[in-house]
Amino acid sequence: MLAPMNDDLRTSPGGEDEALDAAPAPELRRPRRRGIYVLPNAITLSALFAGFYAVVMAMNGRFEQSCIGIFVAAVLDSLDGRVARMTHSQSAFGEQMDSLSDMVSFGAAPALVVYAWALHGLGKIGWVPAFVYIAGAALRLARFNVNISVVDKRFFQGLPSPAAAALVMGLIWVLDDAGFKGADKVAWLQWTAFGVTLYAGLSMVTNAPFYSFKVVGGRRTVPFVVLVAIAVGIVLVALHPPRALFFIFCAYGLSGYAVYFWRKAKGQRTSVIAVSTDEPEEKGLHP
Repeated sequence: MLAPMNDDLRTSPGGEDEALDAAPAPELRRPRRRGIYVLPNAITLSALFAGFYAVVMAMNGRFEQSCIGIFVAAVLDSLDGRVARMTHSQSAFGEQMDSLSDMVSFGAAPALVVYAWALHGLGKIGWVPAFVYIAGAALRLARFNVNISVVDKRFFQGLPSPAAAALVMGLIWVLDDAGFKGADKVAWLQWTAFGVTLYAGLSMVTNAPFYSFKVVGGRRTVPFVVLVAIAVGIVLVALHPPRALFFIFCAYGLSGYAVYFWRKAKGQRTSVIAVSTDEPEEKGLHP
């Protein structure tokens, strides 16, 4: 005797297929949510706070503290990428976070601090170097992110934004430490700040090659005399930090142009671009 047919199968010519269709679909696995690495991003946030601190101190007329805040931000900025590489915690989020932090700490903050220190005494003309500086920082960071894979790692294309910030803030720190208060009412201080800020802003968007120091350290060996020179440098900075740091960054701020004109005089290429979408045959400074 045949067993009675299921009503669904008996009444539907395609009963078997419909029964399969009616079966519950397997639950789709939700993609695993990716977390954020704590250590390198915590250092980046600390650098961002240092830039914010510099602006707040400038609003209260405490320019020495503003300068210290920017220099602390520069030290932290040099650490976050290295820590990420050492701990294998690099991420696209961290790269974007680092760029935004740099824009605040080395772009907006120095421009606002130097404007509050001296440039606002020039009226609207004081806007010019401050805006050129902040625009130069934005353009420099954007270009750096785009060209990061095609630039000779031994050099930066243009003055790096932390060095530009150190140049501007070093000027403020030296003069404030020397007792020059009320710089917004002293003509020569206003125009000195005007020139240095404009120079730093324009230097960030030039093609002059500034040494990156990325090939120094790590697993590479150096002569013993290099360690001696570092020890002497630490002592000199400790004797008078404002003057020593300002001198160092003034020398570095001129070094890129020295390399540029030296290579130009020797008939060598001056571009740091090794490979370019528009000029794929460009060799840059690579050997």
